[in-house]
Amino acid sequence: MDLQIAGKTVFITGASGGIGRALASVFGAEGARLLLHTHRREAELREWVAGQPWSADAMVVRADVRSPDEVDAAVAAGSERWGRIDACVANAGIWPTADEPLHTLPVERVRDVIAVNLLGAAWTARAFMGALAAAGPRDDGHGSALVFIGSTAGRFGERGHADYAMSKAGLTGLVRTLKNEIVALDPRGRVNMIEPGWTVTHMARPALDVPGNVERAVTTMPLRQVGRAADIAATALYLVSPALARHTTGQVVTVAGGMEGRVLWDPAEIDGDAIRSAARDEDPA
Repeated sequence: MDLQIAGKTVFITGASGGIGRALASVFGAEGARLLLHTHRREAELREWVAGQPWSADAMVVRADVRSPDEVDAAVAAGSERWGRIDACVANAGIWPTADEPLHTLPVERVRDVIAVNLLGAAWTARAFMGALAAAGPRDDGHGSALVFIGSTAGRFGERGHADYAMSKAGLTGLVRTLKNEIVALDPRGRVNMIEPGWTVTHMARPALDVPGNVERAVTTMPLRQVGRAADIAATALYLVSPALARHTTGQVVTVAGGMEGRVLWDPAEIDGDAIRSAARDEDPA
């Protein structure tokens, strides 16, 4: 099936991380032109991109998403090369590993998490929509797409990580608002969000390796497994595709094995070591 992705330019933030690389891989395989953002791992990302079969259609840009000017410059570089940006996946984010209740959370940590995860996503959306306003909608009627990467922490909360939970919860307000704003720029433009649960990434690996964490997480999932970056990327591909999701906007798609706010399994039934081993085999990066 033609997903109508080939030849379109997709801007992906946080492309040097696990989910970011999976996003780049699936969109690159579909023939998209890729504007890949990183902040601190530029050399590493460039080396990885150079080894991909789609590298000729990829461009690496560096920016601190906390800076609207730097994000604007990154998007401008892609627009200059390819003429327009057709889709954006706002994926960049941070998750401080230390558990801290709100009353002892360092103020600077809270500010930094909000600045990256929430404001950074807003600046990314702002730059993308500014470029869309300048370029206008496509002549073929294939609508633009903006996808945020949220978290189940924004839906259920996360003890010891109030900063992260509120930064991700705020993205819901952006989705609900921007779905109504983007159509003024592109009548077929769409805005959606993916909420991953526990997913094997460089950022999450240390927490997943703590004894008991996987067991506690999967007790609330009908599918007793942790997610892979490829699971998130496949959902993003669907939401960006004009062929598959042309009538889907303003939605939050949770990709978390059916996670909900109640315990479904006896922890004694959970083999955490087997789940961790399977996750490493499926996503060895």
